[in-house]
Amino acid sequence: MAQSESAQVGTTGEAIPQQAPRAPRPGGDPIRVLLVDDHALLRRGLDIVLQQESDIEVVGEAGDGSEAVAKAGELLPDVVLLDVKMPKRGGIGGGIEAAAAIKEIAPSTRIVMLTMSDEEADLYEAIKAGATGYLLKEIPPHEIADSIRAVAGGQSLITPSMATKLISEFATLAKHGEEKREQGPPAPKLTDRELEVLKLIATGANNSKIAKTLFISENTVKNHVRNILEKLQLHSRMEAVMYAVREKILDLP
Repeated sequence: MAQSESAQVGTTGEAIPQQAPRAPRPGGDPIRVLLVDDHALLRRGLDIVLQQESDIEVVGEAGDGSEAVAKAGELLPDVVLLDVKMPKRGGIGGGIEAAAAIKEIAPSTRIVMLTMSDEEADLYEAIKAGATGYLLKEIPPHEIADSIRAVAGGQSLITPSMATKLISEFATLAKHGEEKREQGPPAPKLTDRELEVLKLIATGANNSKIAKTLFISENTVKNHVRNILEKLQLHSRMEAVMYAVREKILDLP
């Protein structure tokens, strides 16, 4: 976030030392981040944590969904850290509605839900709204920057405990027919290796873990993921998992 020339004053009244200007990340500009949470102290804490990262720049804050949508349209950040549970103001009711609206006006912006909610329904709705990450607020502070970098680099992030719940929710929806498969051509056929990669994605595994599990290189994993998305004509890893469950490509418990 832009700093004034004088030191800022924290909530305790003590002066907070001015941070040195951020150096751009190797090969490009800093990752531009918008913080959205209805608790000002939490936003302040995130800002302080991210100020330590030379390749990340907090470009704005918002305290509700409507403000988040307006700021996203104005600033076009690379990543939005967005709370799920926020009061309804200005016609936008919370983080999930805000996520969908942000993706409409800034499709290239990556959205990470950072929340206390571990409810399966919130997770599922967030992914449907366009979120590419879903992290619980209990995540250690030092992991937040790594999560931002991963999402900005094209990965989808979800904590392992929530990945299990996500698959459970998909299975329930499929069982009760709440998502009807549209009539059309058969689902594209994935290779056995691509199915193995997709199943590991569904557990929340990142490229490094998939590579170690399958004894292949990370570059090979990236190629498989790209091929999966191209075959299914989808844009993100989580969309691929949702599609695979709906089309019964994955066998679920």
